[in-house]
Amino acid sequence: MKIAIKRLGHLQLCIPFGEEERAREFYGGVLGLREIEKPDALKPGGGMWYEVADIQLHIGIEEAQKKRSKRHPAFEVEDLEGIRNYLSEHGVELREEISIPGVERFSFFDPFGNRIELFEQREVTDNH
Repeated sequence: MKIAIKRLGHLQLCIPFGEEERAREFYGGVLGLREIEKPDALKPGGGMWYEVADIQLHIGIEEAQKKRSKRHPAFEVEDLEGIRNYLSEHGVELREEISIPGVERFSFFDPFGNRIELFEQREVTDNH
């Protein structure tokens, strides 16, 4: 059997217990994402969901990790430099990523240590 995946439905990041309002300030306030209603059956577990383009970003609750992981979502954006400046002005921790031909990119960290990569496709030119 071949598994026919249609699209990415959601991705999940996690925050520590008791940090939901801080997460709302960051994801809804600084990033400007639209929070969407969680199903009633999942509300007792805490956390929140956001709409990001045509997928959902789920913010779950779990014990804080002591070490940063390589796990991360990557979102394609427009005006990467404008976003970089905006996040920097809001005190968001940024990290430059290794260069990839045709892709401009950087990562940032939410207040809970989750890494999120943003990238913009660039035209590759031959400099020979």
